[in-house]
Amino acid sequence: MSKSNIYRAIFFEKPDYIPMTFAINGACWHHYPQEWLVEQLVNHPFLFPNYAPPKLPYTPEYQLVGRKDEPYTDDFGCTWYTADDGITGTVLGHPLADWDAFDNYTFPDPEKCMGIGPVDWDAERERIQSARAKGDFVSASLRHGHTFLQLSDIRGYQNLLFDMADDEPRLWQLIEGVEAFNQAIVDHYLDIGVDMFGFPEDLGMQVGPMLSPDDFRTYIKPSYKRMMDSVRRKGLPIHMHSDGDIRMLVDDIVDSGVVYINLQDLVNGIDWIKERFRGKMCVDLDIDRQNVTVFGTPQQVDELIRTEVEALATPEGGLSMIYGLYPGTPMANVKALMDAMEKYAFYFS
Repeated sequence: MSKSNIYRAIFFEKPDYIPMTFAINGACWHHYPQEWLVEQLVNHPFLFPNYAPPKLPYTPEYQLVGRKDEPYTDDFGCTWYTADDGITGTVLGHPLADWDAFDNYTFPDPEKCMGIGPVDWDAERERIQSARAKGDFVSASLRHGHTFLQLSDIRGYQNLLFDMADDEPRLWQLIEGVEAFNQAIVDHYLDIGVDMFGFPEDLGMQVGPMLSPDDFRTYIKPSYKRMMDSVRRKGLPIHMHSDGDIRMLVDDIVDSGVVYINLQDLVNGIDWIKERFRGKMCVDLDIDRQNVTVFGTPQQVDELIRTEVEALATPEGGLSMIYGLYPGTPMANVKALMDAMEKYAFYFS
């Protein structure tokens, strides 16, 4: 996708089409027939431009946090477990489950790692500058779960909420250390030069946020705002991703500096998203993975995409869409999704 088209969608400058992203989780390669999956990618060149089919059978390189029977301890000392190759695991080992361990706790070095694996900043600089030299739109981001979820992984979710309720003094020190690490990562990318920066972090549950709005404003938003301010000073758009129901937090998220928001469609409600954002701020709509696409018919899948485009898109822009494929979505619905996303991307053309 051209840089100009994405920018025009974000800033309501009449994009040529609605940017569409179809992401395939690595687990899909051992849950769907590989020949069929390759066929879908080949037959949908708008979604998968310049796709080169791999030699089959194909085994993707799974992320460090998504390898079955290989528990992974990340740079913060959090230990991840997963039951299926390709599916991001769950942190079951919290390095500061007991505050008694805090005096000897060491934060990771942002010169050597990203928080969830090693980094070679010279190689990263070369990769990004090469892509930009070719005219590619280049975005970078912190790791998913950079602040609130990172604190939760370090302390444990219940412990963290009690810390907030108690205004635990050591929590402020922990937040300061996590933010300093994150800011160093942000600064590296700003120094290299990117077109957009992202702050992906799940804050919502099926109904409501994972922490109260007051706790978000007290403990999390200040870090968000300081980091995002450094990006805003460079004149770059800020993308924010969160799964779950984040309606109670959205105003504070936007106030922190976000101009391009990725949120889930049916969990938050299309009518609510339309009322809050249409024509005002670009939505990167996360297409349902729980209801229609899994249990509906191909026709209902098509209707869902059309309805969402009609509700949120304008000729000036303001909408992109993304679907994440995971095992369990019927094959007919997978094809229907790809077909619909390619078709309705040109709704205003």
